[in-house]
Amino acid sequence: MKRPFKTLLAVAASALIATSAVAQEPKPGGDLVMSLVAFPAHFINAMASGGNHMIPGAQFFASPVMTDSDGNPQPYLAESWELSDDGLSLTLNLVQNATFHDGEPLTSKDVAFSVMLVRDNHPFSAMLGPVTSVDTPDDYTAIIRMSGPHPALMMALGPPFMPIMPAHIYDDGTPIREHSRINENVVGSGPFKLGAVETDVQFVLERFDDFFIEGRPLLDNIIVTVDADPQTAILGVENGTIHIIPELSSVDMIARADASDAMEIDRDGLKALGPLDWITMNNAIEPYNDLRVRQAIAHAIDTNFIVDVLHEGLSQVGGPIHSGFSSSAPDRWVTYEFDLEKAEALLDEAGYPRGDDGVRFRTTIDYLPGLPDSGRSIAEYVKPALKKIGIEVDIVVSPDYATWAKTMSDKTFEMSTDGVYSWGDPIIGNHRTFLSDNIRSAPFTNTTQYQNPEVDALLNAAAVEIDEDKRNALYADFQEIVTRDVPMVFLTETAVYMAYSKDVQGFPASVWGGAYPFLDVWLSE
Repeated sequence: MKRPFKTLLAVAASALIATSAVAQEPKPGGDLVMSLVAFPAHFINAMASGGNHMIPGAQFFASPVMTDSDGNPQPYLAESWELSDDGLSLTLNLVQNATFHDGEPLTSKDVAFSVMLVRDNHPFSAMLGPVTSVDTPDDYTAIIRMSGPHPALMMALGPPFMPIMPAHIYDDGTPIREHSRINENVVGSGPFKLGAVETDVQFVLERFDDFFIEGRPLLDNIIVTVDADPQTAILGVENGTIHIIPELSSVDMIARADASDAMEIDRDGLKALGPLDWITMNNAIEPYNDLRVRQAIAHAIDTNFIVDVLHEGLSQVGGPIHSGFSSSAPDRWVTYEFDLEKAEALLDEAGYPRGDDGVRFRTTIDYLPGLPDSGRSIAEYVKPALKKIGIEVDIVVSPDYATWAKTMSDKTFEMSTDGVYSWGDPIIGNHRTFLSDNIRSAPFTNTTQYQNPEVDALLNAAAVEIDEDKRNALYADFQEIVTRDVPMVFLTETAVYMAYSKDVQGFPASVWGGAYPFLDVWLSE
């Protein structure tokens, strides 16, 4: 993925996206078991990011378009579309036979409601930033109006981000986060509907027999289990109780999966994710509101040790934008070489001398559970690394994702392991971390509480710039500034793969991996 995922803003062919070729005749029926690292806080991916929301969300809800293995849009609920010459409106021509899980027809009214709901509630605030309104001249035409061109719009209309929800249920005046039907009696538009739920353990996605694509999906059920320990999930694939792990980043488990005769490893099917990991620092509190302290911590972290030893060479040193995108500009990054003497000098200058016990100050680090090589192992490395420069670190262990997410949302942390997926375009995946108007009570937003008007201006300009070279120049300036300001310690681009049983057939050819409708997936055994 050496170039950005470009959208084809033109009338699409009427045929549905072809999935990966299958040598055998597909066999309808069967129950596929999928493992996630965390239970979703709710089942509405219109207001949440992360695989635990986006992966099941792609099954609950249909979206206007799909996205093929080159990142290009393909027909789904929209059988065709057309961008205006001025780039300020996109007309979606909808299929006329789609219904919701309760049997009500899906119309342009539902598309308009859903687009605006995502714009106003999703943590990726820049994703639909230019969208001003959606017109509905008839039941099967939706016209998205924008204040400026939007180079990532078609990507934003794909399965991970744009669930088309029933307005007759959710547009009742209740704020969506308070709605009684985001966890129970959820009604969607996708190939699978919500079945039995055992909170924090598993939930079932049942085949929607009246899905608008005839004969699809092929599976009877998708049973989603929660396995915070990747070793448990890998063992499940080996013994036949789990079929797919859509996000596998554990170094040890990747090696184990590679050596197994029971499963396949897919290194390419998640290429739009662009995973980035870093150490978040709460810039709004002392001592992290002092640039010199943040720089000192950056100098005390040996990122090459993390890559070579902790990650066994599976990751590489990262920055604000993933190297898989043409907008990445590592030659403009301000870097902080591993230098303990410089770190100590910066702390002295900032007014944090060593005390009689050798300690400058005490702090805490939280970590994201369920991702050992991006969470626990990094926190365990940071503790002794910062002790060398006189910072005493206590590790805070969250029992589950929800606890960690609340800490990040409430901004009660001091430091934490963290990171983002880039999600196909910097507008979608990267802007949310740095825009000052995206300091929200939600994880995977601007949790550092970093504010820089110059950065805001650059990102807002890039969000409406359709000339690739000009857009990349804006991003280069942004990367220089944000690495200079070091609101977080940029660590790595971490490997994230899919592991699945050799019994799984017909997996979709897309850049989104498991965050994609399982229309043609079937089990050979």
